[in-house]
Amino acid sequence: MKVLVMTSRARVEKFYDLSALPRDWELTFVGSFPSPETVRAAGADADFIFADAVSNIGAEILDALPKLKLIHSEGVGYNGIDVRAAAQRGIHVCNHVAVNSGAVAEHAILLMLAVMRRVLEGDAMVRAGEQIEAKERFILDEIPELGACSVGLVGFGAIGRETAKRLRGFGSAVYYCNRRRAPAEVEAECGASHLDRDALFASCDIVSLHLPANAETAGIIDRAALARFKPGALLINTARGELIDQEALAEALTQGQLGGAGLDTLSPEPVRADNPLLRLPDACRYKLVFSPHIGGTTKQCFLRAHRDVWQNFLDAAAGRKPKNIVNDWA
Repeated sequence: MKVLVMTSRARVEKFYDLSALPRDWELTFVGSFPSPETVRAAGADADFIFADAVSNIGAEILDALPKLKLIHSEGVGYNGIDVRAAAQRGIHVCNHVAVNSGAVAEHAILLMLAVMRRVLEGDAMVRAGEQIEAKERFILDEIPELGACSVGLVGFGAIGRETAKRLRGFGSAVYYCNRRRAPAEVEAECGASHLDRDALFASCDIVSLHLPANAETAGIIDRAALARFKPGALLINTARGELIDQEALAEALTQGQLGGAGLDTLSPEPVRADNPLLRLPDACRYKLVFSPHIGGTTKQCFLRAHRDVWQNFLDAAAGRKPKNIVNDWA
């Protein structure tokens, strides 16, 4: 079997004992964003693709790999993979259901606290010798506790539910909107109440996004949506950058419509220098906290994810149906 690896070689070697694979397996590393020409030259006879969760795999790449049987995302996301084109060619696409839900939930709360407690601004002022000035300013500005905030979760899948459970420990009032309302027992377990989207935007101090990126959700946070937010609210995104109209968010932050934002992901990635969120005026630069798309990248997540990727490849090679197929045509 030949595996075309479209992710970091260092990660593959760190998080799985490759000596456990059959000796006649061949691994070819081409990086996370190879061109179709590179793929054709390096992996025309590949049976499997091990793909970074943000890799782009379209019909042109699929047509260059006539033996391909399975594409496996390294993470939960797979929006860069043309799952329909893969299904048309008899190629399964797999991901990791809920493998990083707890880790991403932790990171969402980290960003909430970092923005609300003005961590970047405070750090800069202390380094500039302005500790006392920062303390006095923050006191007079009346920074709230997370437990005093109402938090609205847009999307209530595994990550949204884990976020709600953790917020419950802080004492926050937690609300969610979702295409389907969760069963009453799930709401009770998570300490979350259902609201429609407009009501959630209008009433919550913090809005946190927990949706996949697809045609239905792309740009869901646009100018019209931001205009419905509670004045001074915070926006948190640990999902996908495609959910947000970044020009609209930059305007909302610059104009003071939003109190701040915490973003673990942008669009596109890798981020480009012309992204409007990288060019905010100095007066509001501390309103925005970035992290480098690491919400689901803990050691434990990667050990679980890589174990499951290779097990699915082994199963497929043995004629067994892999787990967590996202484009099953059967």
